[in-house]
Formats: sequence, C-alpha cells, structure tokens
Amino acid sequence: MTSHLTFALRFLALCTPLVLAGCTSGDDLRQWVAQEKARKGTPLQPLPVVKTFETFLYKDQDQRDPFGLSLAEQEEVEASGPRPDQNRPREPLEAFPLDGLKMSGTLGMAKAIEGLVRDPDGVVHRVHIGNYLGQNYGRITAIGEDRIDLVELVPNGAGGWMERQATIALGETKQ
Repeated sequence: MTSHLTFALRFLALCTPLVLAGCTSGDDLRQWVAQEKARKGTPLQPLPVVKTFETFLYKDQDQRDPFGLSLAEQEEVEASGPRPDQNRPREPLEAFPLDGLKMSGTLGMAKAIEGLVRDPDGVVHRVHIGNYLGQNYGRITAIGEDRIDLVELVPNGAGGWMERQATIALGETKQ
C-alpha cells in the first residue's frame, strides 16, 4: 500500500511543474488580440436597393382572375377528357402505390395469360387485362411475359384528368 502512495506522490511532484508552466501570464496572446482589434477591416458593399411593386386587389367579382380559369373554362376542362370511374368497387391492388408492386411472373399462354403481381406485404395476386392497380386508377391494358402495361389517370392541374402510360417490368423479386 505504501508503494502506491509513494508512486502517487512522485508522480504528483513531477507533474506539478508542468501544470504550473502552463499558467503563464499570456502577454503574447493579449498583444495579438490587441493588434487584431486595432486593424481596420475591409468596407462592406452596400445592400442592393429593394424594388417596390404596386399591389392590386381584385375587388370586383366580375373581373376574371388572370391566374386561374373562368368558371366556364373550368367546367369545360372537367367535362372533357377521361375521368375515373368512381362507381366501381376498388380492387385490392389499388391500395398500394405502383412503385411498391412487383411483377413476379405469368401464368397461361397467348390470350389467356394472367400476370402475377406481388404487393408490398408479400402477397401474390393474379391479374388480368382490365384489372386495376396502383393509386392512380391504373387499368391493365396488356400483359406480356416480361411486363404489364397499364394506363393511369392523373390530375392535369386544371381540374381535369389525363392518361399516362405505365409499365411494371418483370424483375428480381425478394422473398
């Protein structure tokens, strides 16, 4: 026990001068800080002038909003073009986004071909031409041995709908 105590005392005696050497007056640091404070900085460029624009509120309800469609134009856009069938029952694969569905293979041949689609939960579904899948009203138009072609209905940004071609290709499936 005494050997540990003597070792600790010797170690303390050797470290004390090192610790005290770090406690210098710091005159060189103070001198450097004073020099840096005395140095003049480069002038900053002035801020750019902010342009003010005159605002205008559309108070008259008879005036047409230049950034939107008139009521007649909006009704025309909604009436023309494709629209999703809201009256049909939703199919199970319409609950998943299209990029979450994977084609696993096919069954049958030629005109009687069925597609096999795996959902994100790992369940494999049989699909036929005319079935719906994906969250954008995707209707299957063709089934090949290496892909499933479909047409989705997506909003066109003006209150109507437009068709968009999509494909699910046969790829490696994770099991």
